[in-house]
Amino acid sequence: MPDLDFVLIGGLAVLAGAIVQSSVGLGVGLVATPVITLLFPSLMPGAVLVPSAVLPLATLAREVRHADLRGLRWAFGGRLVGTPLGAWAVAAVPADAFGALIGAVVLAALVAGAWRGTVPRNPATLTTAGLVAGATGTASGIGGPPIALLYQHESGPRVRATLAVFFTVGALLSLAVLAAAGQLPREQVLAGLTLVPCVLAGFVAAGSLRRRLDAGRTRIAVALVVGASALSLIVRSVM
Repeated sequence: MPDLDFVLIGGLAVLAGAIVQSSVGLGVGLVATPVITLLFPSLMPGAVLVPSAVLPLATLAREVRHADLRGLRWAFGGRLVGTPLGAWAVAAVPADAFGALIGAVVLAALVAGAWRGTVPRNPATLTTAGLVAGATGTASGIGGPPIALLYQHESGPRVRATLAVFFTVGALLSLAVLAAAGQLPREQVLAGLTLVPCVLAGFVAAGSLRRRLDAGRTRIAVALVVGASALSLIVRSVM
């Protein structure tokens, strides 16, 4: 079983990330992955992937009717290409160069969206976002920003439900691939399961924050989290 230090520190990191993600649509990976990777590297990635697969289910139980399933068809098509691309990048491209490049691309897209007022959402941009998300999610553990950028002008429930579907499928796919490859030790799964109550507590605790953001503040919150994700990826890559 995971030791007490992991339960306390990892639990707090996941709790904080779950509050952010339950309010904005993404955040567990941004908050919890750097902390657990730094302090408990042997428990990654399973320790984050397991609770990351559970939290979106809580969101979908409340808001699944708001999910843009039609748009996600294109995004998942891109992800199918992006996932092996990310696996290739891990083996062939220096991690610091790849992470810094993707972080810069996400920041550029965020700035462009702010400058123009919107980033067009169509089959081409959805497929591209899915491809980039698959590559970055596989290579670095941060895959939400490209999809979040395309939905930043939508309502809070629309953003959260759409990202929840994307994250659920992505996390389950990652767990399945890792298990099939023999890269998902029992210790990582047990560690992840101990953090599940923390993500559920974060979902409940985020109730009042969700209501505040849904009152016209969702776009700003999404932009802040996406920007923080990109900066985190760049910093992790150059450190």
